[in-house]
Amino acid sequence: MAASKVSAVPKGLGAMEDVAVAAKKGRWGFVQFFFVLSVVLCALLYAPRVFVLAPAHGVDVVGFFTAANSSEGTSSEEDGGRLVLDNQVHSPCASMRDHTICCDRSSVHTDVCFMAGDVRTDAASLSLLLFPPHDQQKQAPNGSSSTATEEERVRPYPRKWERFIMEKIPEVRLRVARPPDERRCDVRHDAPLLVMSAGGYTGNLFHAFNDGILPSWLTVQHLRRRVVLGVLSYNPWWAGTFGEIISGLSDHHVVDLLHDKRTHCFPGAIVGTRFHGILVVDPGRLRDNKTIADFHDLLADAYEKPKMTPEKTQAAPAETRRPRLGIVSRKGTRVIENQAAVAALASSVGFDVEVLETANGLPLSAWYASLSGCDALVGVHGADLTKFLFLRPGRASLTQIAPLGVSPIARECFGGPAARMGLRYEQYEVTGRESSLARRYAPEDEVVADPEKAKRSKGWGFVARVYLGGQNVTLDLGRFRETLARLHAHALLQRRRRGQLAEETRPKKR
Repeated sequence: MAASKVSAVPKGLGAMEDVAVAAKKGRWGFVQFFFVLSVVLCALLYAPRVFVLAPAHGVDVVGFFTAANSSEGTSSEEDGGRLVLDNQVHSPCASMRDHTICCDRSSVHTDVCFMAGDVRTDAASLSLLLFPPHDQQKQAPNGSSSTATEEERVRPYPRKWERFIMEKIPEVRLRVARPPDERRCDVRHDAPLLVMSAGGYTGNLFHAFNDGILPSWLTVQHLRRRVVLGVLSYNPWWAGTFGEIISGLSDHHVVDLLHDKRTHCFPGAIVGTRFHGILVVDPGRLRDNKTIADFHDLLADAYEKPKMTPEKTQAAPAETRRPRLGIVSRKGTRVIENQAAVAALASSVGFDVEVLETANGLPLSAWYASLSGCDALVGVHGADLTKFLFLRPGRASLTQIAPLGVSPIARECFGGPAARMGLRYEQYEVTGRESSLARRYAPEDEVVADPEKAKRSKGWGFVARVYLGGQNVTLDLGRFRETLARLHAHALLQRRRRGQLAEETRPKKR
């Protein structure tokens, strides 16, 4: 594609010379001259983008460029346009040499390996082979983190401390190729490979984001979708559920590494994903200082529909309607047993209330449409609260209802991440009287009276079975009204601030 577009430039220049001669013959030639001149100028204007966006197949990692805008200051620009696989600062692989393999195993959560150069897949052994230039194949590497005889192995899932689940993640082998390994490319890609897993716990929405999508974004967002996702444990549910987000991570088709037997060739590879913490983006660890708000932008780009023109908009203006509250409605466990009364109470406080059913099978795009319009979200601790990522940073509120024995887990999973995203966060601590466990245990039993002591004495299995899997809540309406009143006041305050800002930035009439 690039060659055909570039070759058009000399033809245009030749045509311009012909027209310049013809212009002397009359007015028609004069018109032709300016028409062709405009075409040539357009070609010259866009030619640089053609070279960047459509590199030739088989390009070496040294000459592989990411599409970069100088105003965004990416890590690729910091290296003079050279492909940067590792975007993490202070990483041993941040300045790796070409045609080498480098692994960073310093994290307790994850191992990440990088291959710079001609990388080819070997489906039979689930291996990635790095082919050095022919003039270097017989030379011993000097000072690289991987020698020609060494093999690296990685299970690309960010829970390496949890042996039980890691044993279920396929192991990928990485090594420098030997002459007998020479193989032709069945599919040649012009973007590097990211090997990630759709297995492990990712059937759960929280883990799908925390263990899969967010770490993958951390690892490759600096490549601006010019990356091929090679997915282990690829499955239709994962692809269908997160299709829009996957398209936001990569402009290329996903490769099912366990079932695609063809030899795929890449100008580089990353095996494994970075992990900064539970739903955490640490800008201090990234060369381009991205934040969780930038990850929210990925979700917005994936799910936001084009805005309607004013004449087609039927809803009341956002600044005149009542603040909107979403209530996450669970089924099975950790249910709000008096949910209808809570919704009525919220309405009396001044909210327009939407009950968001978690068991209705709606796609994530529908959830985004609802939550992006909410001023506040309320829900009992659970995986579906991961959708707080759909709320508007810096404007909305999240109130997490923490049942007995769940408070520290709730705060770690969603409290800290929500605050870092710029949401107003509040945690409503359920009392013994509000928990259904009060119907099973005596008031003085440590399970109700001192959950932290019960957790220490009975262990994680008890926590999972009783506090997470065997408890519902009935909220004290008088107590919860105070929480709702604070949420409502915050929503109105945010509205006033937006109005003031809009007034300050509105052009003054002369």
